Amino acid sequence: MKYIKHLPTFALAFLFLFGGINYFFPFVPTPPMTGNQKAFFDLFVPTGYMAIIKALEIIGGILILFPTKRALAITLLAPISVNIFLFEVCLVGGVGIGIALIVLNAIVIFQEKEKFKSLF
Repeated sequence: MKYIKHLPTFALAFLFLFGGINYFFPFVPTPPMTGNQKAFFDLFVPTGYMAIIKALEIIGGILILFPTKRALAITLLAPISVNIFLFEVCLVGGVGIGIALIVLNAIVIFQEKEKFKSLF
């Protein structure tokens, strides 16, 4: 029962490691994009911006597994989660994994609230 509190952390680690590693070593195909989604990625991918984001996802996904580095990991991953959510809402026109990422981030932030007290 005491391990249940770690599930949000492990879920975040898995999702970000999966997404980051899949970008560099595609083992699950990305669905084709059209319209604004495609235009958005046509700007981000060639500039190397997306590679930096995916590298940060991998770093954050690894760091979040270490309790002493969890706050640092959330500091990296929360803005990425918000951007994934906004991409889904603004460009895809729906909600997908982004809302789950926001909720998981919020749970981990609540669990680590002592480390974030100075921000509030």
